[in-house]
Amino acid sequence: MIISCPSCKKKFEIDVNLIPKEGRNLQCGSCLNVWFYKFEQSIPDLEIKDDLKDLKEDDDKSEIKKDIKKETFSNKKNYNENRKDKALVKYEKKTKLTFVNLIGYFIVLFLSFAALLLVLDTFQPQISQKIPNLELILFNFYETLLDIYLFIKDLIR
Repeated sequence: MIISCPSCKKKFEIDVNLIPKEGRNLQCGSCLNVWFYKFEQSIPDLEIKDDLKDLKEDDDKSEIKKDIKKETFSNKKNYNENRKDKALVKYEKKTKLTFVNLIGYFIVLFLSFAALLLVLDTFQPQISQKIPNLELILFNFYETLLDIYLFIKDLIR
């Protein structure tokens, strides 16, 4: 179904199933105008009213109106079944944490930590004015990394 914004007249394609019979508030994605939309305002209902102007009897009008509504509803239903889902908001399931994802997170964490150390070492003179013992902290950290490396190397042998 195509609905146009009453403010900027931009047209949007909206799935019929997203709007209940009692109507709902819609927001224009272009001008952010919010308005209430109800099915009585739609074009098929206006066409039904125009077709019934010529008839005189109320009973005939109501029967024909019901037939026309059924016919337009079945056409809309068939149209909606044949086309792909075009909902305004599509929700996707969240992915579960897998072993491969966990390894990827650790790699990103390790690279980020290494980049932080590289920045701290590069700008050590400028940063040491604000953090006085930065040189000692970095030296101790590098010595700790060297000890861990040697420990793992001894474990492998």
